[in-house]
Amino acid sequence: MSAITRVWRGYTYDEKRDIVIYIAGIMFYKLGIEFFNGSIVTLAAKMFGTKGIVSEGFASEESDSSIAKPFTKLGGVQGLNQAAQCVGAILIAPLVKRWPTRTVLSAAILMFSLTAAILLIVDVGTGGKFKPEGTNLNDERNFYGSWSPYLLFLFWTVAGICYGMVELIRRVIPVDIVGGHVDKLRSMDATVHIFYEIAGTGGAFASSSAISHWGANKSYLLTPIFFAFAGITWLFISTLSFSREQAIRQEVEAAGLDVVDRSENRPTTISSWSDAGSRPLVRVCGLVQDSSSPTGLVPSYAVSLYLHRFLENTLAPAFAKRVLGTVQWGQIIVGGSNLGELLGAFSVLMLSDYVPTPLPWLRFDALALNLVWVLPAFARIATHDVSWAWKVAGCFIPISMGWAAGDVSLAAYIQSVLSASAFHNERVSALGAVMAFLYTTYIVLYAVLSVGLAYVIDQDWQAHMTENIIQSLKTVGGVQFTVCCVIIFASTFIPKGSRSLNPEALGTITTGRTPEESDFEDNREPKQGPASYL
Repeated sequence: MSAITRVWRGYTYDEKRDIVIYIAGIMFYKLGIEFFNGSIVTLAAKMFGTKGIVSEGFASEESDSSIAKPFTKLGGVQGLNQAAQCVGAILIAPLVKRWPTRTVLSAAILMFSLTAAILLIVDVGTGGKFKPEGTNLNDERNFYGSWSPYLLFLFWTVAGICYGMVELIRRVIPVDIVGGHVDKLRSMDATVHIFYEIAGTGGAFASSSAISHWGANKSYLLTPIFFAFAGITWLFISTLSFSREQAIRQEVEAAGLDVVDRSENRPTTISSWSDAGSRPLVRVCGLVQDSSSPTGLVPSYAVSLYLHRFLENTLAPAFAKRVLGTVQWGQIIVGGSNLGELLGAFSVLMLSDYVPTPLPWLRFDALALNLVWVLPAFARIATHDVSWAWKVAGCFIPISMGWAAGDVSLAAYIQSVLSASAFHNERVSALGAVMAFLYTTYIVLYAVLSVGLAYVIDQDWQAHMTENIIQSLKTVGGVQFTVCCVIIFASTFIPKGSRSLNPEALGTITTGRTPEESDFEDNREPKQGPASYL
C-alpha cells in the first residue's frame, strides 16, 4: 500500500480532483453500458431466434432451424455496431483539438443516453410491457412491443457511433488529466479500471436479475439515467490541458509565427488528419530501437481487445442460450469476466514497482486465452442449471484478468510515449489518431470475423439439434484463441530487451524532436524517455 500512497501523493490537487470526478462518471457509464449491452444482446438473441418475425408480433419459437439463425443475425448487428464505433473513433482526433476533451466526452454519452431512451419509447409505443412476475423466461417475448427487430440494426448503429467516441476518449483523456508521466498514467489507468470493473461486475449481475424480473425489453430502463449522470458529472472535469494549448497557440499566433492553413475546406481537414495520424503511428511503432514493425503493437493491443470482446459478446451468450438454455445467464458469465478485469487492474497497481514493463502481463494474457477450451468440455456435461453459468464465470476470471493487466500497462506506455513525442498538429490530436488506429483495427477484426464465426455456431446447432454446439466451441473458441495466443506471445519478443522474463526496460526511447517536426519547442525541462520507467 505504500506504493499506492506514494503515487497518490505525487498528484497535484487539481489532478486528484479530476481523477475523482472522472472515476465517478465512468462508474455511472459502466453501470449503464452493462444494463444496455446485456439487455440488447438478450433481446436480439430472443427476437432473432423467433420463427416468422413480423412487425405485428412473434409467431412461434425457432422450431424451423432453417429459418431462425439468431447468432448469425446477432453477429451481423454487432458487426454493424462495430463499424459505427469505427466512425465514432475517427471523429475524436479532430474533435478533441477543437473542444475540450471533457466536453466531447459528455456530449457523446448524452447522445448515447438519448438513443437508449428512444428505443424504450418505441417499445412502449408499440405495446411493450414489463414481464409479469412468474412468467416463464421463454414466454417473455409475448410482452415485447410489436416493433420490427430489424430496428435494432438502426439503433445499434447510432449507439455504436456514440460508444466508439466514448471508448476512444477513455484511452486519451488520462493524458489531459495527469500529463505524460508514465508512473502517473499507469497508476491512474489502473485505479480507474478498478472502479470501472467494480461497477461493471455489479452491473452485469444486476442486469441478469433485471432481465429475469422485467424482461429484456425493459431491463435497460436505468441506462439513460446512468448515462445522463455520467455526462453531467464529466462536465466538471477541468480544461487545464486544453486551456494551456489554446494559450500557447494564441501566443505563437500573436508573435506572427502561425503557419497553419486555417481553411475550413474538407480536403485540408482530411489531409491534416492523415498526416497527423500516420506519422505518429509510424514513430510509435519504431520508438523502441530495432523494432520498426507494427506487428508487435497491433497483436498486443488490437487482437487482445478483439478476443476479449468476442469472449463476452459472442461466446458467453452462445454458451448460455445453446448449452444452458437461458440466454440471460450470459450476464452472469460476463460478470465473472468483469471481476477478472478488476483483479487485473488491481494487480498492475500493486505490482507496478516489480513489473515495470507491459510484457509479463501480455504474456500472461496470451497463455490465459487457452482456458477457453473449458467451454467445449463443459458443454458435454452441463445441465440447464444456473450453477454452470457461475462455473464458466469463474473460468473467465483469469482470462479477463490477463487482458485487463496487459491493456492497462500497454495503454499507459502508449500514452506516455506519445505525450512526450514531438508530433504536433493544429487540428488533430496525435495520441487520439494513434489510439483511433489501434481501436479501429480491433473494430475491423470484430466486424469482419464476428458474422462468419457466429454463422459457424448456428450451423453447428442446426447440424446437432439434439446435442449442442460442442464442435463450434472448439473451432471459434479453442482453436481461434490458441492461434491468437501464439501470435500475441510471439509479438512480445519483438522489442529490444524483451528476451528476459521480466524486462527492466524496452530499449531506449527517443522522441526524435527536431525543429522541422515541431511547430514550436516547449519550455519543459528535458526528461528521460518512457522506457526508463517501463
